[in-house]
Amino acid sequence: MSKDSSLTNLELKPSDANIMIRFVGEFNSNLKFIEKKFDVKIFQNGNNLKISGSEDNINLSKDALLSLYETAGQGNEITKETLHLCTHDQDRMNLNKEIKIKTPKKIIAPRSKNQSQYLESIQNYEINFGIGPAGTGKTYLAVAAAVDALLKEKVDRIILVRPAVEAGEKLGFLPGDLSQKVDPYLRPLYDALYEMLGTDKTESLLAKGIVEIAPLAYMRGRTLNNSFIIVDESQNTTKEQMKMVLTRMGFGSNLVINGDLTQIDLPKQIKSGLSHSIEVIQGTDGVGFTNFSSKDVVRHPLVKKIIDAYKYFEEKTKL
Repeated sequence: MSKDSSLTNLELKPSDANIMIRFVGEFNSNLKFIEKKFDVKIFQNGNNLKISGSEDNINLSKDALLSLYETAGQGNEITKETLHLCTHDQDRMNLNKEIKIKTPKKIIAPRSKNQSQYLESIQNYEINFGIGPAGTGKTYLAVAAAVDALLKEKVDRIILVRPAVEAGEKLGFLPGDLSQKVDPYLRPLYDALYEMLGTDKTESLLAKGIVEIAPLAYMRGRTLNNSFIIVDESQNTTKEQMKMVLTRMGFGSNLVINGDLTQIDLPKQIKSGLSHSIEVIQGTDGVGFTNFSSKDVVRHPLVKKIIDAYKYFEEKTKL
């Protein structure tokens, strides 16, 4: 052990052989991943670990190991994505450890300071904006908060809304009837529901109309009471559409509006309803704003680098 190295013991509780099997991975692959990630050495004896390395790296690896063991204890499969999330160390020490959402299928907790702030804001304000790049957990956490509110009977239904035009595609050029055309754009919302509630429960709630997934146009003329409303990809709304959405909210409801101002797919002459609403509403009492960045990305590590590269290129070309 070098002069600058330390050795720390870590006992994992509860002691459980099945949890430990998932935790260490095949041929200790999960422990090897953490060793490489934090430049430490890990020695395992049952549920007791010895960690060797610099003090800072030991502290980071301990936090990641505890997070990984907790995930394994929930019966979740440890995938590459899980490992990335458990070793996602930015702002880890500043998270609100009390914020956790328990759904029938899994426990969901924020992975960054902005994610923690976002969930706190949803708890404290009736209207919330989540603004930032793809992969930062905006949609997923909003759906989790909606599921939590429904299961606790704080709202009577969940309404998930998304503009049906993006990425250069128009509905008229997609095959099928309206529901078939809209479905591809709403798939991220379905995926989140299935993961949190399971297929049978989700299908039952959809059939009863307790969970409603619809294109933006279906909001017109409605007043939505006792509902948790999520508007996803809101950067692709027009000013008129955004005003319509904001004025649909009724009593006992929560409204979450998510979007990414760097991925506007509207014609250039049309201003995004999201950017316009930020100018109009920001600073209004009772409205929460959370701004995400590439640091909050919880997808593959390369996604963060790609987002930063595009941001740098776009800023450079503006000069």
